[in-house]
Amino acid sequence: MSQQFDVVVEKDAEGYFVATVPALPGCHTQARSLDELMERVKEAIELCLEVQDSPPQRLDFVGVQRVTVGA
Repeated sequence: MSQQFDVVVEKDAEGYFVATVPALPGCHTQARSLDELMERVKEAIELCLEVQDSPPQRLDFVGVQRVTVGA
């Protein structure tokens, strides 16, 4: 049975792409290219599902907002 997950992709200061899966806390990976990142995040999701005690959270993706605060 296949499942779909939303993945948040960011780029860090060193140029690595970082993927986070909000429905699976602690599920993240990084890579130098987006193609490699997508391969790695699929593997990370499969591993997270193997070790997780409960079913993944059902989250509906709404969007991304950038917020600026004074430091």
